[in-house]
Amino acid sequence: MAKNIEPKLQLISDYLKLSKDTNFVIPEYQRGYSWEINPQCDKLWQDIEAFIESDGSDPYFFGTIIVDCSDESKFNLIDGQQRTITFILLLKAILLRLNNALKNISDDEETESLRAGLKGNRDKIMKILYKIEDEDIPAVLRDFNIVKDILVVENNSINELYKDEVSKVLGSKDFEEAEGNTHKIPRKQKDNKYTNQFRNFKYFYNRLGEKSESKLNQFAKVFLEKCQIIEIRSWQVEQAITMFNSLNSTGLPLSDSDIISAQLYSNAGENKESFNEQWERLNELSNNLNTQGIVDLTAVLTQFMYINRARDKEYVLSSTGNFDVTVPGLRRYFVDHKKELLKNPAALSAEFIKIAEIWDYIKEYPVVKLLLKFNENAKLYLSAYLSRYDAEKITSEMTLDISHYLIRLFAILELVDAGYSSATFKTFLFGQAIKLVDKDIDIREINIDFNNHIQKTWSKENIITSLKEYDKNILVFLNDYLYSLEKGLEFDFAESTNVEHIMPASGANIGHIRKDAGVEDEIEFNNLVNQLGNKILLEEDINKSIGNEWFKTKKNSNVNDKIGYNNSKYGIASALTKYSNDKWGKEDIDKATEKASERIAKFIFATE
Repeated sequence: MAKNIEPKLQLISDYLKLSKDTNFVIPEYQRGYSWEINPQCDKLWQDIEAFIESDGSDPYFFGTIIVDCSDESKFNLIDGQQRTITFILLLKAILLRLNNALKNISDDEETESLRAGLKGNRDKIMKILYKIEDEDIPAVLRDFNIVKDILVVENNSINELYKDEVSKVLGSKDFEEAEGNTHKIPRKQKDNKYTNQFRNFKYFYNRLGEKSESKLNQFAKVFLEKCQIIEIRSWQVEQAITMFNSLNSTGLPLSDSDIISAQLYSNAGENKESFNEQWERLNELSNNLNTQGIVDLTAVLTQFMYINRARDKEYVLSSTGNFDVTVPGLRRYFVDHKKELLKNPAALSAEFIKIAEIWDYIKEYPVVKLLLKFNENAKLYLSAYLSRYDAEKITSEMTLDISHYLIRLFAILELVDAGYSSATFKTFLFGQAIKLVDKDIDIREINIDFNNHIQKTWSKENIITSLKEYDKNILVFLNDYLYSLEKGLEFDFAESTNVEHIMPASGANIGHIRKDAGVEDEIEFNNLVNQLGNKILLEEDINKSIGNEWFKTKKNSNVNDKIGYNNSKYGIASALTKYSNDKWGKEDIDKATEKASERIAKFIFATE
């Protein structure tokens, strides 16, 4: 009879040491590698350091790992892949530091014992990471290319974009080569451009670099000889999904998208390969969108839930005709309420991909970028309306009207005390969602609903009063946008666009500028400089060049090699170069605030 479950308490170093023809395998349904420096890797590091400081004699326990061994050559990681990969990255960082230490330590009688310890730990790690024996070590030390392509972790996860990242780290002779070989994430800067795998490896490498040779040797010895896990081996492959859904040792809790993807994978049957391709496409899209601050995978799934509930008119309370704004959790919705959706993985995945593709098509439309500056929930209703169309058929013009309706409402949310969850926002929008997803309902009917709701719920005079007191930044983008519409100018903005204070809020000249502007009181000045009329959009490089200068300097083109407002593509900044006065004071700010308030209020209460 085949074995069912076999638990075994063992050292991490023994658990990680595989035979030449065996690999760790991350199954298709597993999540991508998600451990980060804080808190997971830092906690792991601190746990080991604290154990070393305690000088404890008993081993230190790092939780349970569950492995599917139904294929003798593959250790499928059911639970514990995050820790397993992190242990491997830590071992590689230790190995590189041991190599450096052995190069730098003197070869004499005093260091003989330490050198022996460093070599012994180095050899143990090499045998683990490269599946070699003692007799192979000298050859590998002479020529690292011998083990450069050794596979330790085979990553089949449909949720992992960087499947070969661990192999790239392990296959690098030194840190510099690893840094050059690993993936770089587009549009990210400094360490953010690296994957979690490399960042965590780099963290361990840097922390180990703070240690003396003797402390490094001690750390390596403790990790190799004192740190344990319980490895549970299962020979029943059908248990994999069930265990994945229900078990989680000391790692991150499973996300809703992890659970849903695992259920879909399980239900794909003979079409698992096709499903994997779909889910990888979805992951690639959503990860790229997430790096740009648009949506992540969970947001895509959430938007589908809202869209599907609107299609089914689940928001309508049959007894009263009112709208129920309670929302089930994402997992509960798919696993309990609508489990029939999970029975058709291809169709449901196609729905998810469509939402992600829509965002990919519209992400650079200026009006969409403007809407995304507002409350996160605005995305739910834009995607609900655009779900009527195939992504490739959506144009900038098609997003304009619905984006304007939503911007009007969410601009009010910026100005009033009520939160999004109040009836004036969430309840109204839930009712509109039913119309937004219905392609038979004309956009003009939705326009009438928004107009009536705004006119009946808020007073234009009160909104103008709130606008004059507004001191945040989102409506600065709206004001510049509306000014461009008035003047027939092109409008767009970059992620790096700054909000510029025309009268500086700080700087070396601030005392003179405040006095020259006729505002002596500090409290009055702080309120004044943050009004809408004193803020405009400005390119980052221009703002850095002239941000705390006098208004006369800012409006001129080049003063002492400083580029001014006339170099800007933004309408209000460019118009200020023609301003009749070379000073910008309280009256100018009040006047500009009045204009901005009237402009935005007119837009909010528009009836056409």
